[in-house]
Amino acid sequence: MRPLNRPIEAWAGQRIWLVGASTGIGAALAADLLQAGARVALSARRAELLAQVAAGHPQALVAPFDILDQQAWCARYHEIRARLGGIDLIVFCAADYRPERSWEVSPGGAAYTLGVNLGSVYAGLATVLPDMLARGSGGIAIVASVAGYVGLPNASVYGPSKAALINLAELLYADLHPRGLNVYLINPGFVQTPLTDKNQFTMPALQTPQAAARSIRRGFAAGDFEIHFPKRFTMLLKLLQWLPYRLRFALIGHYLIPQ
Repeated sequence: MRPLNRPIEAWAGQRIWLVGASTGIGAALAADLLQAGARVALSARRAELLAQVAAGHPQALVAPFDILDQQAWCARYHEIRARLGGIDLIVFCAADYRPERSWEVSPGGAAYTLGVNLGSVYAGLATVLPDMLARGSGGIAIVASVAGYVGLPNASVYGPSKAALINLAELLYADLHPRGLNVYLINPGFVQTPLTDKNQFTMPALQTPQAAARSIRRGFAAGDFEIHFPKRFTMLLKLLQWLPYRLRFALIGHYLIPQ
């Protein structure tokens, strides 16, 4: 069977815009792609952290901005396009996470998490898609999470935002693949990052950001639509999706909800 996307095996000269590149998976993936020869524009709010990721890589472009500011998206895109000559792939990796039960959610906190995790992706799509569609090529990579597979405790806003990203990636593929664009859905399991450091429980199959970056690059090279890892954990959650609600809720209540 043919891959769902055109495989990316050679990264030299590829022009990447990585949004959320200051820490965690984003920083590790940026370093990995830079090492492979890609030209990478690094974006997040904290310029000093982006500079650390870019250090030693002359083909890196540090481009900090606030992803919740629509005007800033447009300004940064025009700058990056002028410097790199265009964008071949944009990776949406910015995220906010607050471990909280449903009764602990505040409207302001929920709005912020949804704005970072979901709203910023729509802002980015509105910014880059016109040029990609005009030339009939390019790629969109959305970092969601296995937390979007099923409703899990402590992910009262984060989980629904990631479920929305999974749905968005699926419909983007249906819309954009016939028009020549690649669409990638990236669903990591637990990865050691500043976000998961907030968790107060043992995280199964915990990976380093570097291992996550290698898995993502392998998925790009294979032309996968969904890139999920580590398989020994993600396949269990996929199985949980298929169970009847009565059994699923029983398992979640027994193993995942603090007593």
